[in-house]
Amino acid sequence: MDAIIASLPTLVAATVRMAVPLLLVGIAELFSERAGLVNIGLDGLMSIGALSGFLAGYFTGSPVVGLVVGAAAGVLINMIYAYCTVTLCVDQVVTGMAINILAPAIATFAYKTAFGDSSTLVQGVQMSAIAIPLLSDIPVIGPALFNQTPLAYAAYLMVPLTAMYFNQFRSGLSYRSVGENPQAAETLGINVVGTKYLACVICGALSGLGGAFLTLCYTSTYADGIVAGRGFIALSAVIFGRWSPLGVLAACGLFGFCDALQIVLQVNVQGAPYQFFQMIPYVVTLIALIILGSKGGSPKANGQPYYRESR
Repeated sequence: MDAIIASLPTLVAATVRMAVPLLLVGIAELFSERAGLVNIGLDGLMSIGALSGFLAGYFTGSPVVGLVVGAAAGVLINMIYAYCTVTLCVDQVVTGMAINILAPAIATFAYKTAFGDSSTLVQGVQMSAIAIPLLSDIPVIGPALFNQTPLAYAAYLMVPLTAMYFNQFRSGLSYRSVGENPQAAETLGINVVGTKYLACVICGALSGLGGAFLTLCYTSTYADGIVAGRGFIALSAVIFGRWSPLGVLAACGLFGFCDALQIVLQVNVQGAPYQFFQMIPYVVTLIALIILGSKGGSPKANGQPYYRESR
């Protein structure tokens, strides 16, 4: 126990860092569901973003280029989802599962094409953290909150900006109306199909960034399974957070803490199988969904196909 208490500063810093990819993808899914699109293909989008970002960073030597390419790859793959669900009105869950199968397979094929079947992990570039003067010197919370990568700062800044957009801007209210009642929104002159495609662009870009964070900011390598189900945890965070940006932040913070805690426990608790500790984030996710995973608060037209000619 003393060892765990001594690891508290490390635990806090790891919590903040591990919540970043969940937060990016959680906000991505929030934008998608506010437009009426349930995208469960987040794991696949993160996988393609992680690989594309890693390759771009490795060959250019620039993590910024890697992030841009990772976001672009997420958008490209998510356009498959957009065309199938918005234009063809295919079932959203089935399409999302197809993305979860397709994208990791593409990522694995691309990685082996670039580096062969060697079991040695290739080291790429890693984005450096930027410490904010004075604030980063605050004990415990200073290094955790104010010594992060630029993408981490951007992820947390997105929370209040997203809340302001959805609640205080007319365009944000119009955006939300697409997920509540698309037929009524269409009669008011809102381009429902265009908004849904925009949601897919935002969702793909942020999910790709979430994946690229893992290979450019969290580590400097790529390996199969690096996403480790974080897309589904982010999806759960949206439900647990009641479809609000602040709620998503709280949920991602909880799941990030559980992820950080299991690593600390693996290091400090001897004699127990490490797989037992690895279960912690997923068990907490299931418990959270069982307790608070009701439909209350979700957009009313969420997951429903939109036929433009229907009234």
